[in-house]
Amino acid sequence: MKTLVVAITGASGAVYARRLLEVLCEAGHPVRLSVSPAGAAVIQQELNVARPQAAPSEIIEELIAPWSEQIETHPHTDLMAPIASGSFPTAGMVVCPCSGGTLSAIAHGGSGNLIQRAAQVHLKERRRLILVPRETPLSLVSLENMKQAYLAGASILPAMPGWYHGVRSIDDLVDFVVARILDQLELEHRLMEPWGAS
Repeated sequence: MKTLVVAITGASGAVYARRLLEVLCEAGHPVRLSVSPAGAAVIQQELNVARPQAAPSEIIEELIAPWSEQIETHPHTDLMAPIASGSFPTAGMVVCPCSGGTLSAIAHGGSGNLIQRAAQVHLKERRRLILVPRETPLSLVSLENMKQAYLAGASILPAMPGWYHGVRSIDDLVDFVVARILDQLELEHRLMEPWGAS
């Protein structure tokens, strides 16, 4: 299976990232992961991962502990990582959640850190790039950035769960968003039935 790149940045919604990593790893996909410092802070706050005031590396290590054999991590400052080059084969990249700052940088060609650079690689190589913003309401600037990223080749997949699939818990809402990400990557899953399948 080809490698998938996952990036976690500093927007609310770390639960989506954790579930995405879980599903990808359970399906046997190798993952290259990069987490921004703000992304690590959100993980710690929202998922109670690691002790308070833990270093970002400790937070990431605890987050991926169940799947550490399948996930290789790269510091977001490491522009020499394999995923910074188009010669490194991947099946796609997901930025989940995608902060407004990261969205802006990707939309305008920024490569100031590994997450931004890897996103630019996926755009230039015409590979799948899925951005998962989670912010509301949206400013005109954010909407224009989404439009620009879309025109450059990214898929914009806001974390907007649907309610038509028999929602019984928060987990069902999380799975809806993760299922839509997997659909964009053209990966099989059983998180929810396609509309009209039952």
